[in-house]
Amino acid sequence: MSLVLSIQNAGEITVGFFHPYCNAGGGGERVLWTAIRALQNRYPRIQCIVYTGDTEATGSDILQRAKQRFNISIPSTVEFVFLTKRYLVEAEKYPYFTLLGQSLGSMVLGWEALMKYVPDIYIDSMGYAFTLPLFKYLGGCQTVSYVHYPTISTDMLQRVSDRTQSHNNASFISQSPTLSWAKTQYYKMFAYLYGIMGRRSDKVMVNSTWTFNHIQKLWKVADRTYIIYPPCDISEFTKIPLTNCHVQKTIVSIAQFRPEKDHGLQIRSFSKFLKSHSKDKQIYKLLLVGSCRNEGDSTRVKELRDLCTMLNIEDNVEFKLNVSFEELKDLMSTSVIGIHTMWNEHFGIGVVELMAAGTIILAHNSGGPKLDIVTDYNHQKTGYLAEDVDSYSAAMETIFNLKDEESLVIRQNARLSVERFSEGEFERGFLMVCESLLQKDP
Repeated sequence: MSLVLSIQNAGEITVGFFHPYCNAGGGGERVLWTAIRALQNRYPRIQCIVYTGDTEATGSDILQRAKQRFNISIPSTVEFVFLTKRYLVEAEKYPYFTLLGQSLGSMVLGWEALMKYVPDIYIDSMGYAFTLPLFKYLGGCQTVSYVHYPTISTDMLQRVSDRTQSHNNASFISQSPTLSWAKTQYYKMFAYLYGIMGRRSDKVMVNSTWTFNHIQKLWKVADRTYIIYPPCDISEFTKIPLTNCHVQKTIVSIAQFRPEKDHGLQIRSFSKFLKSHSKDKQIYKLLLVGSCRNEGDSTRVKELRDLCTMLNIEDNVEFKLNVSFEELKDLMSTSVIGIHTMWNEHFGIGVVELMAAGTIILAHNSGGPKLDIVTDYNHQKTGYLAEDVDSYSAAMETIFNLKDEESLVIRQNARLSVERFSEGEFERGFLMVCESLLQKDP
């Protein structure tokens, strides 16, 4: 029995999407708006609502941004439920025990959402699994999860257990056996709770094979878990002509300047590659294209510039910040290699876009790029994988030495392969999973 009466019109099914950052303009938001559009086109009388913490914007502002950013027009009305406690899920609020703090904070935020509106079907589209029991048991809703990235993974547990330093395992912890043991126990406890919460989903969608494998280990709901690749709008990128006329040999990186993107690995690998090209060093360029969202990002860019100076390659590396879409396409069209260095990227929309644009992809040998994207297609190669400075620099050498016809075959095959990540494929998969929950035919 619901604690609060739903306010839908008689005979309508309401579908509520819990997406506190729906106005962010990232890949997760493309999933949200493509899913809503698919539902409304298939079931015109469905009422869609979005729980959001974007209180500085109006509903019409949010929909207009979705149109401008993703070229997605919503065919019918979307209701917005504005939440005031979004600050409770922000990582900066919890310098220690961040995962637990954010998850408990999401329960408070979820309670606020539940008190304001009770839908028939609740979809967590941002990865807040701790909200699922609230809507399932107290709201009486059918529940669905779309998991972009597990809140915790077995890889994270292994890194802490192995005392490996990383962006989410500080050196003072990795260097201490006692602190590493304590953090491992904390992670195991959290993983257990995360599994309990995730199993409250009636249907689970994940965005890649990598995410599927980890969710299976944690949630153990294989019978109701589906891989639904995120929608990638590659139509503009596939218009770029496939040409081998590159006067300058350029490598392009498309990624936000976040620590996990590991731009430092790109720079160090490029530096090693250049050491064997001292005579023609000037014809090689590395373009780092990305957005600076805040002061933290700006600080990282300065540190990366300093690294280039230290390695004496500052004249070969250019930073392109907050570029327009047209400039982004121009940079892609003049680049030979598209580089990606994030360890265990859950999917890799940027990798898909670089392949669609006609660059030869050089991606990290892990996660979504390894398992789903940079895989053989029609029994032919679609790109290259690497995992450290040596393998990345060696792959750069291999790609730049390809004959024109060899390069063209790889690029053509890669472009054909990414059609499986289209918006249409996502819509078909999403509707297939949700269909059984829509028991009342609107």
